[in-house]
Amino acid sequence: MVATDLDGTLLSDAGTVTPRTRQALQAARAAGAEIVFVTARAPRGVRDIARQAGVSGTAICSNGAVVYDLATDEITRQYPLDPRTARQVAEALALALPGVGLAVETGRNILVEAAYTRRIEHDLAFYREVESVFDEDRPIVKLLALSPAHTADEMYAAVAASIGDLAEVTYSGMEGLLEISAAGVTKAVTLGRLCAERGVEAGDVVAFGDMPNDLAVLLYAGAGYAMANAHPMVLSAAGHRTLSNDEDGVAVVLENLLAAR
Repeated sequence: MVATDLDGTLLSDAGTVTPRTRQALQAARAAGAEIVFVTARAPRGVRDIARQAGVSGTAICSNGAVVYDLATDEITRQYPLDPRTARQVAEALALALPGVGLAVETGRNILVEAAYTRRIEHDLAFYREVESVFDEDRPIVKLLALSPAHTADEMYAAVAASIGDLAEVTYSGMEGLLEISAAGVTKAVTLGRLCAERGVEAGDVVAFGDMPNDLAVLLYAGAGYAMANAHPMVLSAAGHRTLSNDEDGVAVVLENLLAAR
């Protein structure tokens, strides 16, 4: 199995799948490997990339909280955050980071409070402005916390201890955004479940990533590759490195592995 993150990893900085990367993915599939996207993106942000890459099958989205069928556009499994726990997490965030803005990823759209000022242009049709994200009867696939005055590293350091075992806290960028999932829900845990269902051993997984939310996946896989552009934490902990996302780092590894076969 080839398990790959998307942004900063499989995708170039232009947000595209290069011809070389597409060709390498197709060659891996032809050799018998399953390609699984393992991403912080919601399902709606994955399907077009799958078409670019020529990949079908299963994607792990929203940092492991959603398992998504690319062919049918169906969410086949979902591991949401309990609303009561989400409120406790929000209280801890507000104490540690006054003025923090909240949003909720539901799996199909995103609920945003006024203080959550981050907007992604291609995603605007899916935003819904609400007074409170907790007033809506929607699954909390992922709680998002925004603090423009801080980096994600600073935010994580400020809240990790106070949230403790209530939930999983991670991030996938350097800007001031934290991503919070239900306790025990990570990219690596959901990937492990998928591998168990497929009869794939962890040693037979090749994984790629660049951010802290990818690190557990890289450590789970038999061969986990940090991109050259990865977060320092990932670069120091991952067992292998490859070239940057803009240098087709994923393709380079797959080409070498296929050539060795």
